[in-house]
Amino acid sequence: MTTDRAAVLRALHVPGAPLVLPNVWDAASARAVREAGFPVVATGSAAVARVLGYDDGEATPVGEMMAAVARIARAVDVPVTADVERGYGLAPAELAERLAATGAVGCNLEDSDPRTDELVEPEEQAAFLAEVRAAAGPGLVINARVDTYIHGDGTRKAALERARLYLDAGADCVYPIGLGDEDEIGALVEEVGGPVNILFRPGAPLPGRLAELGVARVSYGHGLHRASDVYARSLFQAVAEGRDPYAVR
Repeated sequence: MTTDRAAVLRALHVPGAPLVLPNVWDAASARAVREAGFPVVATGSAAVARVLGYDDGEATPVGEMMAAVARIARAVDVPVTADVERGYGLAPAELAERLAATGAVGCNLEDSDPRTDELVEPEEQAAFLAEVRAAAGPGLVINARVDTYIHGDGTRKAALERARLYLDAGADCVYPIGLGDEDEIGALVEEVGGPVNILFRPGAPLPGRLAELGVARVSYGHGLHRASDVYARSLFQAVAEGRDPYAVR
């Protein structure tokens, strides 16, 4: 079953017809995403951490993060892919084993240290990804995050160097987080030689345009949770002020 769901997830990474992932933070939001018709559920590490009472950046104990992913996977009948930052310090084999135990069939792995925001050397990250791939086999879809646009020099050359290494190491998709310029997205997609994930955020091209640019996957990160949190706070403030919270829009 795990390998079958991984195959389904992998097959949905189609350049020009991207897999759209409105990232979730708990079982309830996962079910809502599924009820909206999405074929895959993806977690967002920052959102899950916030729900669990921790900051982003691997501040969440790994057991709590994995338990949260497992609850989400149990709540839906579709493939689940989990954002696990840089693996919480786990060795590749243990990371693959613990992910499999949650029921997740995909993961995001970033190439900067979440505690310092410093980029890991590309060869070191490629070796890490290769070990995760070897341990997990085909039952795990690896989305390799490329952090050069948020922690590096922001050049296409640097992003391409890392992305190609990661694809060669066994990643299924690369995720140049922070890249939002339409021309640069199109150029990177054309040159990289594999599926590309783009983060949607205000000001970025809409999913329809990203499809035209050849993107294979679109994520929403922690943005939807942040928006829901802002709205929830407005409800609580209305209660505190004696207003009707159900009239808040």
